[in-house]
Amino acid sequence: MHKLCLYSDIPEGSAKGFEIDGRKIVACNYRENIYIYENSCPHRSIPLEWQPDQFLDYEKTFIQCATHGALFKIDTGVCIAGPCVDDKLNKIAFIQEGEQILVEL
Repeated sequence: MHKLCLYSDIPEGSAKGFEIDGRKIVACNYRENIYIYENSCPHRSIPLEWQPDQFLDYEKTFIQCATHGALFKIDTGVCIAGPCVDDKLNKIAFIQEGEQILVEL
């Protein structure tokens, strides 16, 4: 397990990018739950964001790929719009111990 961050580092309604051992990941706090995925769009295997930590759409209800506009449900990682409909983001296993979030890579 690798320490990712503290729960408080990802405010409600936001997402943050990280890199651990060369793997890019994105962590989202949605409705006070944490969701963690590989930071790679299944359409082209490219990072989801153009600007640091800019992963969510305007309403902060979907993860949005900045390259082609694909939208992914935050709680499941399933693509609902764009060039990779029905594909999924790869979930990253994690545990929360108190305030710490630990990921399994």
